[in-house]
Amino acid sequence: MSTTKSSKINSRTHNGIVFMLIGMIISTISWAETVKTVNGTDIDSLVLDIYIQSRTQQAATEATPDQRLLYLDELTDIYLLSTQESAIQLSQNPQIKAQIELQNRGLIAQAVASDFFVTVNVSEEQILSEYNQVIQATPSKEYMASHILLETQSDAISIIEKLNNGEVFSELATTNSIGPSASAGGSLGTWFSPNQMVKPFSDAVATLDDGSYTTDPIQTEFGWHVILRENSRDSIPPTLDSVSNEIRQKIIQDEFQAYLETLK
Repeated sequence: MSTTKSSKINSRTHNGIVFMLIGMIISTISWAETVKTVNGTDIDSLVLDIYIQSRTQQAATEATPDQRLLYLDELTDIYLLSTQESAIQLSQNPQIKAQIELQNRGLIAQAVASDFFVTVNVSEEQILSEYNQVIQATPSKEYMASHILLETQSDAISIIEKLNNGEVFSELATTNSIGPSASAGGSLGTWFSPNQMVKPFSDAVATLDDGSYTTDPIQTEFGWHVILRENSRDSIPPTLDSVSNEIRQKIIQDEFQAYLETLK
């Protein structure tokens, strides 16, 4: 029943982080020397360093001498294949030319984006303002609940009738629920916020009192539910320190998106 939703502070940050990593690669490498020549084409240290970083997701300086030799061998194979006569002919293939064009444009775009990120200054006031918005959007309650998932509405009505007649929720869940929590007596096993569940489920939980169950079946995309709200508590919002870096990245990405809009 959990929905896969990005949190407010994480929205649209992925591309920004990728661009900044590219910028780090570009900014930390400023010199090059030939490390090998393959079929008359030089492989320079800058190309090797970037290749190592793309392969390891770490700075090239962290590679040991033996690892550098290993990656140089891999790069040599690339140069051997790409300097064959057939490779020169293939490079004129329209599809390959289009792919090369796309890769070149993508790299240049990443470099421009990285240059933009360097100029962005995020103030503490901006972070605090964004944090306050996050807090306001955070649900005030968290819940602990159990549920019995059933295939049909009539099955759910039958379970509710049994509960009304005094049968035990956990036992009914174990023997009747088609959900993965059946083996736990229907218990979801953890505290959750309303925004972590599909809306019909969370809305139903919010209207219940602790210790009560739904007297009408609740339909979601997963089937029909009978829900028991076990407990509730006030939610504890994240501290500013714990989310400040994520907020900073979101602000930077928002400014980048605004910059992109000015170019359209």
